[in-house]
Amino acid sequence: MTRFIVGTGEHVYEIDHPFGKLSAGLSWGNPSHVATDSSGKVYVYQRKDPPILIFEGDGQLVGSWGDGQLMDAHGIFITPNDEVFVADRDAHEVIKYDIKGNALLKLGHRERPALQEPFNHPADIAVSPSGDIFVADGYANSSIHHFSSNGDHIKSWGSWGSGPGQFITPHGIWVANDRVYVCDRENNRVQIFSTIGEYITEWTGFFHPMDIFIDSKNVAYVSDQVPGMTMLDLEGNMITRIRTPFNAHGVWVDIHGNIYTSGNAELVTKYIKL
Repeated sequence: MTRFIVGTGEHVYEIDHPFGKLSAGLSWGNPSHVATDSSGKVYVYQRKDPPILIFEGDGQLVGSWGDGQLMDAHGIFITPNDEVFVADRDAHEVIKYDIKGNALLKLGHRERPALQEPFNHPADIAVSPSGDIFVADGYANSSIHHFSSNGDHIKSWGSWGSGPGQFITPHGIWVANDRVYVCDRENNRVQIFSTIGEYITEWTGFFHPMDIFIDSKNVAYVSDQVPGMTMLDLEGNMITRIRTPFNAHGVWVDIHGNIYTSGNAELVTKYIKL
């Protein structure tokens, strides 16, 4: 059988799709995002119960949790010490769990949307190395919200529009090297800020960028709706670009350099690093 190979240089991958083998009685429910923990286990965040499905890297299902707790899966982020943050988009809430599914912290007011305040259909979460929490509040607000590690609201920034520091749909977010990277989807760009919300610059050349991941080598992975994925250095220089077989709504890179993407009805794709 012909292998599906993508990428160039140091970023060459073999496509494994669909990733993940469900046990009897389970079915997929539009996986929105995916992340991996410190051991390489893969957490798929989907829009039905159980909302969290946990797989080994070979695709074997090893656990699940969250039944009856989460309304509308969107973004997920797992910290290096295995704290799991999820954006429950249509419940207007961000929740922090441990890897066993015990809720540790809740941000926002469940079922109470707020205009330009936390939250109004939040899209994604990123946690800085210091533990501060940044939320892209992107579906009815045009804001980024900054919280301390214990959930105290520090600052919000952003307004609706297309100028520097404005957003239409802040969709994906990442924090690295004291910078906040935001996929401003409908403006076809990634905007870059200081951690206190000062606009620095932007990257263009995308078509509706959806998510961003930055690895330990400071390589940024940006997915868009071409469908494609661009790898860049943190100066914004393109390293390579690949065609993804489906729109990559969520992107994560594991400890081995493999890429995982989620695509709602297109399920989960693994890009095996060669």
